[in-house]
This record gives sequence, C-alpha cells and structure tokens, in this order.
Amino acid sequence: MEIGAHRRALTAARTTPHTGVVTRRLIAIGLWVVLAVNAAVIIWLWIGGGNVTDVHGLGAFFTSIGRITGLFATFFLLILVLMLMRIPWLERVISFDRLTIWHRVVGKITIVLIMAHIVFITIGYAGLDRLSIATEARDLFTQYPGMPAATYGTGLIFAAVFTSMVIVRRKLRYEFWYVVHLFAYLGVYLTWFHQIPTGNELVLNLAAAGYWTALYLVTIGLIVLYRLIGPAFSNVRYGLRVEEVTRESPNTVSLRITGRHLDRLGARPGQFFLWRFLTSGRWLEAHPFSLSAAPDGQSLRITAKNLGDFSGSIGEEIKPGTRVIAEGPFGHFTADARQGERVALIAGGIGITPIRALMEDLQGDVVLVWRVMAEDDLIFRQEIDRLAVERGFTVHIVLGDHRVAGNERLLSPEHLRELVPDLAGRDVYVCGPATLAGILERTVREAGVPNSQIHFERFALV
Repeated sequence: MEIGAHRRALTAARTTPHTGVVTRRLIAIGLWVVLAVNAAVIIWLWIGGGNVTDVHGLGAFFTSIGRITGLFATFFLLILVLMLMRIPWLERVISFDRLTIWHRVVGKITIVLIMAHIVFITIGYAGLDRLSIATEARDLFTQYPGMPAATYGTGLIFAAVFTSMVIVRRKLRYEFWYVVHLFAYLGVYLTWFHQIPTGNELVLNLAAAGYWTALYLVTIGLIVLYRLIGPAFSNVRYGLRVEEVTRESPNTVSLRITGRHLDRLGARPGQFFLWRFLTSGRWLEAHPFSLSAAPDGQSLRITAKNLGDFSGSIGEEIKPGTRVIAEGPFGHFTADARQGERVALIAGGIGITPIRALMEDLQGDVVLVWRVMAEDDLIFRQEIDRLAVERGFTVHIVLGDHRVAGNERLLSPEHLRELVPDLAGRDVYVCGPATLAGILERTVREAGVPNSQIHFERFALV
C-alpha cells in the first residue's frame, strides 16, 4: 500500500563529500600510519635482539619465530581491546559496525598468533635444551616465572574469542557473554607478567621493555578513561532517568528517557547509544538501542522488541525513575551519509526504530519499504503515516511470511525494483536484526545499488 506521493525535492543535490568525510578519511590514514610504524618498531626491536643474526640451528630458528609471533600476538591483542573501547572519535572515523567486523577478524588472527607462539617457542626451546617437546612444555609451565599467569590469561582470551563466534554467540545468554568479555581484560593483564618481567629479550633490552610497557600503559589509560571515567561523568552530567514506559505492541516497548542538557549529547536521528540501566543485576550490562524518535533536547526515546534475554523483559524490569547511563551517540546511519537527493529506506521488523527517527531529518524524494511478518509489528504506524503526509514521502508496507506459499518473492531484487523502479539511483538505508539486515543488504546489491550508496545499521555488537 502507498501513503503520500513524491511532492518535494531538495533545492540542491548533495553530490560532493562533506568536509567531515574528508577529515575522517585523513584521520583513518593517520591511524594506519600509526599501526604501520608500531609494526615496524616491533620488527626492528626483534631484529635488534639478535633474532636474525644470532640464529644458528633449528632450535634457535624456531625460538626466533616463536618470539616474533608472540610479540605480534600481544600487539594484536592490545588492538583488539582498543577496537571496542567505545572511543567516540574512533567510532566516528571508522564506524561501530566496521569496528565490530574487524574485531572478529583481529580476534581470530590473535588466536592463531598465540597458538603459533606456543608451538614454535616450545619446539625451539626443546631444541636448544636438547629435551623432548613434552618435557620442555612441562618445564616451561612449572619453572618459568609468569607462565602460569600467561596460561590462565590465554584461556580467558580464548573464551572471549570463542563465545564471539556467530554460531556460538546465538546460543548464549547475553549476560554470560558479557561477563566472559569482562574477564578478557584480566586475560590481557595476565599476559603482561609473561612478556615484560620475564621475556628474554625484554629483560635485557631496556628500550624494548620501555616500548612495550608504554603500549600497555596507554591501553590501560584508555580503558580507565572510556570505560570508567567517561560513563561516570555522563551519569553525573546528564542525570538520565526513565520517565515513561509505553507498550507499543504485545512484544515491543518504548522507553522515554529524560535528563539535563541533553542537547549537548549531539545525538542525530538514526544513531544509537549503549544503555546501562542501574537496576539490580543489570548495572554491569550495556545494551545497544537506537533512538526511535529524533532527539528534541529534552528527552530520548528508545524502543525494544522481545528478541533477547534483556529486551524480552525490559517492560517488566525497567520502571519509571530508573537511573540510566548512556554511552554514545554512535553510528553513521544519519542524513549526513546520503550522497544524492533521492533516498530509499528499507526496514526489516524492529529495524524501523532508527528509520522512524531518521524520517524526521530527511526532506525530498524519500521512499520507505517496511517489511513485517504480522500486523502487530507495525509499530509507530500513526507516526509514520503522519510524517509521510506532512513531507510527501511514499510508504510501501510488505506484509507476510516469505515461507508461506506465494510469498517467496517478497523483497526479492525483482520485487524491490517493482516497488522502487529507480532504486539503483538512490541512497539506500537498510536496517534490521543482524540476520535479516544481511539478507536485505545482499538483495539491495543484487538489485543494482552500488556499495557506496548503501548505508546500513545492524543490531549486533560482536
């Protein structure tokens, strides 16, 4: 069904990059340079430690390889921690979604490097000491200072990476997954006792020891700043509290949150925050929810559907007066991302929440395609109808289960092109639960939309 018509056009097409986009690219290049320089320093210190010139025999060769894989495992481990530290400027440069994807990749690389370090260093030391590999492994654990701590730390890191695998993550309660990741910080801390005080070349090389100590201290400082001081400051400054709890449908609830100086948050329609509700048993957890209405400087509205452990009970657990800490805003899913004058918004299920907010920040030729399984999922229907009439937007509601006979082509590339014939020439915003969003993104690409014109938001952290 359609509501409204194409009545309005932008006075000027936004076809050139914003100054902010250019700035983000320059900062991104700077970050890559910093990473490259640090990688070069690590290799230089490794070579300076005699790991090339003093290598004679297989034992020394394997030991040398074990050391460089261990050093890069530590480097990637520190990067892994920083990638989801929720550093606002880093998120603005790279985007939370991209950081999440890279976090998974870097986590797997780190595990491979750790395993390589363990294998190569054990084989190398066994060769140098003329012992069997089993005997050397036992001696390393029982006689070398820091090895038990490193072993326990490695176990915690393995647990964090394993529980972040998509196939495993879907089967875990959020609370359990969150606690495992908190202990991963302890795992990083324990690795310090193995590397700095007992690492052979670091004990003898003050420059190398100083360099690695500085990397650890910088990482710890950022953890304290952005995971402890930042949220505490936000709590004091904004004084966020739940003002109102509204049930939008049998399985969907909206929270209206008020506080002080909310205009200073700088939030834009389409962005999300990580919300920490200070109730019994929940204050350690941070949950991502997008704004479901444009921020007005007085309040913020978020909406949750029963899709998980917390969202399924939010309507019963969270009461008016509950104090809240919000980290953010995060995300590039805003009107600033558009490149042209025509826009298509594609929402799947609860993915309508940031798109509903975004609609308040758009003008011109805008089409909304809203995919829902049942009538109960049509939350904000009256609000969207009103916006469509006021702004001349076109709305297509695609209702039904694609698994039912006759519905197989719903939102297929052909169906999308029927609904929006000029889809390939539009900026396309896609949002929905992670699995559905992935399907919609592929469908949009198959419909001929260039990657540069696709903007997406997923409801997933790692």
